[in-house]
Amino acid sequence: MSTKTAVQRTTSAQIKSLAITAVCLVLVYVFTAVVNIRLPFAPNGGLIHLGNVPLFVAAILFGKRTGMIAGGLGMALFDLFSGWTLWAPFTLVIVGCMGFVVGQVTEHKKSFPRYLVALVLACAIKIGGYYLAEVIIYGNWIVPATSIPGNLIQVGVAAIITLVVIEPLRLAASHTILRK
Repeated sequence: MSTKTAVQRTTSAQIKSLAITAVCLVLVYVFTAVVNIRLPFAPNGGLIHLGNVPLFVAAILFGKRTGMIAGGLGMALFDLFSGWTLWAPFTLVIVGCMGFVVGQVTEHKKSFPRYLVALVLACAIKIGGYYLAEVIIYGNWIVPATSIPGNLIQVGVAAIITLVVIEPLRLAASHTILRK
């Protein structure tokens, strides 16, 4: 194989990866913006949304890098454009970590137990991360506890949906998008 051919293949793979990541980022943003419910019992209103579904799917199908970028940036952009601006830096880091961990855990072995472990870890990151973010924002260790139920519901619903759809999506992706 010539150097020119190798460079063309590398460039093509990079463009494909960039396009997939961009589409996943948009899906995370749209699912967060369009399918959401504000919670009346959290101190800042709280929010339950379905943005975690495309985040988890992206991380499982396309890896930790895509999961981290699509999740972190997609949800941080939602925060910036929808009045949750104060949360954007926290969301970027917390959700980025969620995407990275889900991708890392499922990177080498695609199986239901791996998906389950990855989603439980993502839930722990979300609860712990947003709890600490609220401690910083509110200066109080008690008030952030009211957000835990909403975060559990949000990730739990997304996890159930992801576990139902991931295998058919993975099989379809392996026959189309990921095919060389």
